[in-house]
Amino acid sequence: MTSPYLRRRRLGDELRKLREEHGLTTDELARLIYQSRSKISKMENAQIRPDLAEIVSILNVLEVTGRRYDKIHELAHAAARKGWWDRYGNAMGPRQRLYADLESGAASIHSYNQTAFPAVLQIPEFIDAMVTLDRCQGSLDYRPERMADARTRRQQHLLGPDGPTYEAVLDECMIHRLAVPPAVKAAQLRHLIKIVSTDERITMRVLPSDVPIPGGFLPKASFFLYTFPDPSDPPMGVVDTVTADVVLAQEDELSRYTGLYDRLRQAALSVDDTLAFLEGLANRLAYQTESDA
Repeated sequence: MTSPYLRRRRLGDELRKLREEHGLTTDELARLIYQSRSKISKMENAQIRPDLAEIVSILNVLEVTGRRYDKIHELAHAAARKGWWDRYGNAMGPRQRLYADLESGAASIHSYNQTAFPAVLQIPEFIDAMVTLDRCQGSLDYRPERMADARTRRQQHLLGPDGPTYEAVLDECMIHRLAVPPAVKAAQLRHLIKIVSTDERITMRVLPSDVPIPGGFLPKASFFLYTFPDPSDPPMGVVDTVTADVVLAQEDELSRYTGLYDRLRQAALSVDDTLAFLEGLANRLAYQTESDA
């Protein structure tokens, strides 16, 4: 399935280009189709699912015909399509819906994980522990049981026959500092070891805390980079901040993050050394749990 969000981004670009070619502001176009300025702005910025009737109104009022009409109309249909995540509404959280959408059509995903293990590879016990930590920071904007169910659906897609390739760089500091019970952390580590050992599409590397990363500044947040099978779909990225996810679509932005990822990957352990590191840590955590019992 092609990511509807990706199609909304392309549709928004086409609509903006079309409006600017006709010398119209968002206010002026809104008046022509009897809609609000905010509606036009949200469509151009991929913030809402397009209404096909409104897209047709824009094409008609701007006298778009022929192949261009067909192209934009086809984009609008794809952008309006719903995915399995839409059935959850806000219960799974708006941020997770974005990731599920992008993953649905991705060919490859590269992630730098500074604050948690990859969400798409978390076990239920670890998810529960993360919800407990999240509650410490205030009210939740999702329903934990629905969020956990949706996260499981994401993992099923990732590990399914049509799933993308996935490579993650795990910051060692995160692994040690994340305040979840040792037994849960050990089980999560063993889950990652099993997946990486049995699925050649999934790669994981630990970035040691004592290794310098030459060539520039250190990363300031976790981030994700996506490529897609359709050559006309450009790569995209998402930066995970405390309060929001920042979508990267401009070539210069993506180039900087791709370069940063390459530097992190080069400084990280090899896959074999990573598995040995995770196995050793899981054993120590299991021993700690037994000693505390």
